[in-house]
Parts: sequence; C-alpha cells; structure tokens
Amino acid sequence: MEDLLERLGNYLVWRIGKAEGEEVLVVRVGLASATPEFSQLSRLRNVSDEEIEQLARTGKLRVEWVS
Repeated sequence: MEDLLERLGNYLVWRIGKAEGEEVLVVRVGLASATPEFSQLSRLRNVSDEEIEQLARTGKLRVEWVS
C-alpha cells in the first residue's frame, strides 16, 4: 500500500495555507494535470509549522480536491 501511495504522490500537486478571512487550514490537492486550476482559486495565506499543527489539532482543517 505504501508503494502505491508513493507512486501516486508523484502525480499530485498540493497547496497548504489559510483561507483569506478564515482561521481554517486549507489543503488543496489535485492531479498534476489540474495545476492550471489552482491559479483560478482564491489565494491561500502562508502559515507556519506551528500554525499548521495548532489548526489541525483543533480540527480547523478543510481538504479540497482540485480538478
């Protein structure tokens, strides 16, 4: 299973940050072929490792599939 996930990871692109005006960690994931679609979405603000841990720990997390 790990090998399959690692091979799939070679085809994925992701962005991690906070949505503007929200205290939510957003993880956007999509296939590499969907890279142009990422630029059509609202910008994500940079977050520190500490902020990522805190938001994830408190359940303030949203995963978005980009296609």
